[in-house]
Amino acid sequence: MHGLFLYSFMNFPWHLYIMAALYVFAGLMHFIKPKIYLRIMPPFLPFPKFLVASSGVIEILLGIGLCFSLTKNTSIYSIIIILVLFLVVHFYMLTSRKAAAGLPKWLLILRIPLQFVLMYWAASYLQF
Repeated sequence: MHGLFLYSFMNFPWHLYIMAALYVFAGLMHFIKPKIYLRIMPPFLPFPKFLVASSGVIEILLGIGLCFSLTKNTSIYSIIIILVLFLVVHFYMLTSRKAAAGLPKWLLILRIPLQFVLMYWAASYLQF
């Protein structure tokens, strides 16, 4: 069983593990710096603290899920879905001075196509 686990964990390209680490790190940041995420949460979404915490947990789990053959494709599809959902936050940051947190408008605009780059990056690891 140990060998199967190790094979399942080590048979992907190194850059997939970089992606996994980025999602785990991003998820952890929801708990390390929750005020940042609460500031960018659109007011029309209910239960902002729950949404920040749950999205952090989801990102952590999906990042870990990228590392295993059994869960990789499901994690990739889920990452693409959450990146689409996170577009709401990125558009809100463009319309709210408080949510923009002093970031320049060009950077906020650049974050929107970056979401699509991240979706493409994730999708490039799908295996059918």
